[in-house]
Amino acid sequence: MARSPGLPFLPGLTFNPNIGRTNFRIDPKFDFNEGVPCLVEKVKPNLFGPLTDKYPSFYARGECIELPSWIAFDKHTLRFDAFFQQTLEEVKDAPYVLRNVQIYFFLEDGTIQVMEKQQDNSGLAQGTMIARQRIRLPAPMDDNFYDILDFNVGREIEFFGKVFKITDCDKFTRNFLNRAGIAIPDPINTPNDPYLDNRHKETRCLLPKKPNNKIDTFGQFLKFDKKILRFYGYWDDRDSDFGEFHDLEIYYYLADDTIEIKDIIPPNGGRDTGSLLMKRSKLPKVYKGLPGPGQNAPDTILNVLGYGLAGGRYIFDSLNCGKEHVEYYKDKDLSIGGVLNCFGRKIVLTDCDGNTKEYYRVKYGVDTFVPLAKPVQALHKSNPLAERELPPWNGYGSYEDSAQNCITVEMKAPLKDFKKFLKYDRKGMDSQILRYAARMVSRNENNCQRKFIICYFLSDDTIQVFEVARENSGFGPAKCFFSRQEVLMPGQEMFTSKRPQCYKPQHLFVGAQLVINSFHFILVNADEYALRYMEIHAHLYPKSDINVIIEKLREKLKPIYKDFVGEMIPKETTALSYDTLRSKLCPIMGENFTEHEMITIARAYSSNCIEERFSRDAIRAITLTELKRLLWDDHKRLKEYFLLRDPSRCGVIPEKELYTLLRGCRIPLDVQLLEKIFKVLKRDEKGFIYYEDFLDFINRRICPTADTIPINIKSELWWATEKEPDVGKLIDWCAFNNALNLESIFKEQPPPPTLKDLQHNK
Repeated sequence: MARSPGLPFLPGLTFNPNIGRTNFRIDPKFDFNEGVPCLVEKVKPNLFGPLTDKYPSFYARGECIELPSWIAFDKHTLRFDAFFQQTLEEVKDAPYVLRNVQIYFFLEDGTIQVMEKQQDNSGLAQGTMIARQRIRLPAPMDDNFYDILDFNVGREIEFFGKVFKITDCDKFTRNFLNRAGIAIPDPINTPNDPYLDNRHKETRCLLPKKPNNKIDTFGQFLKFDKKILRFYGYWDDRDSDFGEFHDLEIYYYLADDTIEIKDIIPPNGGRDTGSLLMKRSKLPKVYKGLPGPGQNAPDTILNVLGYGLAGGRYIFDSLNCGKEHVEYYKDKDLSIGGVLNCFGRKIVLTDCDGNTKEYYRVKYGVDTFVPLAKPVQALHKSNPLAERELPPWNGYGSYEDSAQNCITVEMKAPLKDFKKFLKYDRKGMDSQILRYAARMVSRNENNCQRKFIICYFLSDDTIQVFEVARENSGFGPAKCFFSRQEVLMPGQEMFTSKRPQCYKPQHLFVGAQLVINSFHFILVNADEYALRYMEIHAHLYPKSDINVIIEKLREKLKPIYKDFVGEMIPKETTALSYDTLRSKLCPIMGENFTEHEMITIARAYSSNCIEERFSRDAIRAITLTELKRLLWDDHKRLKEYFLLRDPSRCGVIPEKELYTLLRGCRIPLDVQLLEKIFKVLKRDEKGFIYYEDFLDFINRRICPTADTIPINIKSELWWATEKEPDVGKLIDWCAFNNALNLESIFKEQPPPPTLKDLQHNK
């Protein structure tokens, strides 16, 4: 775009095509004065000649986009700071008063508004001095109106007989006029107002009857309410008589700059627990003794007339004569390694918590918080409580009864572990009972042929033994061979103060030997529930932890792995029999390898194909039938609960949390059915369930299915009722070999370097 001649070129600035217009309501008229396009106002010709009725245009005609001024300059306003002088006749030492105003020039229509700043107790009607309007120039130029070229810092303009001196403008006005090519001088200082100076002198001489000593701390309270800085420290008072070493916690309340110091008393410290060394109050930096009566009062009262006259009269001391300024501890005075003077006691700060560190990191930029070591203090350590030693058991009653009678004079029944009982009590089909098949070890051959079932109750660690009677065995069918009770382990002294150890669930596994009531039993097998329970809780039962067992096999088989593979690798199929692998592993592993560990290996790498009894569609049909039978149709609220548990909208939820949510929503589905549903739902890499898939799974409108005949869910869907082949008879050799992960031994090792190779490397 072409640049108008005579205007300075400012690099990097783009001129507004509407700058330079002087008529803002109608389209401007152009005239040429000595070859320069000019804008002409539609006013009467001047009688005094061509004075200033023409302004040079910034752009030639036809080279700018014509836009209406009310669109181009909408909400664009120029603001100037100015003042004018008003004469005073009845005020001593103040012949005039200066009144500060702000002049607004609206670019969209060329109107002007003058506003006077509000001033307290001025006695003048302030505010809008001149309403928004177009203002004509003073005579003899009153046919023209004020324009932007008439306003600049340092100029004097006249509005309706008042002369205003422009002293400054805002940033927008300065940038706008500079881009238009109009230079703006620096701001001008406003002269002093003699009238205001006299008023200020009189105000300073007047003293209030009651001084305003109150400091507004409400804003600080709203900002820092319930925000506390916590430091750790100590007070070493061992040098004084009967002094001790005190562990302290220092709390600094940011809401009102108060400090509270708490004394941390160890158990059996000989002092009251929870005592405060200093209650919450402001802590002065310099302690000069306790203040006298009224010394720390906020106001000072002067006795003008005493009690002798009627009523007496008092006034406040507005000068606060003799009042001493007290400096209190602030948050900037607290730091690790600092020392507080708490009324003459030296308190050393040694550390602070995480929130306090973050506060000082953000506000003061402190990044190093090295804890300060406490001094060695032997007197502070308390001796542990000596364990009570009870008299030896005399053989009457149980150990718990004898111990309870020794502890208290009043005879009470011994307390049982009720939490353990609630955790391991029977829950539906889950009996929490481990059952093992056992046989008796005896010199009598007839006793060796007897079969027993040993039940271990997890709820109270008791054992019960049943005998499985055979026909023509010579032993009658006994209902219970050994009643339910705790069984002490053999080889322990009975009449002692401490109770002997009893059998725990970790002592029972296939191959273990038990001594129950002087009878020796060996565990030869376990039911499916016991094996499955121990595999689920493998962290408590190392004999059922396949990872621990594989690690033991890897260490033993590593030296002889090639021979082991050469002998055991199957030729026709990829499966090995249980007896074949057992006969090979038992001699290698030795006596530490138990039958239970072999069973765990066989169950983990079984080659028997197990087909699911119920598919996904069958489980969904059973679920929809149950929901329809029990009249449940609250999908929208269930989805709201899912969205509430998933604020990040990731779409997945853990299985345990999903179970808790469904039980909380009281969805009428049994636990066995929920377990089957969880198995067929879609999961992510971490094993979390997609809850949208669950919502579609229970929604009848999506892929509707026919209703099924209601079944007994608790029994039909229980895992023990499914007809499965005997797991572990055949072992998958490929899976077992991959778990050992010893194939790197087959790789040929590089030959040892020769003498020539060593010389060549040198």
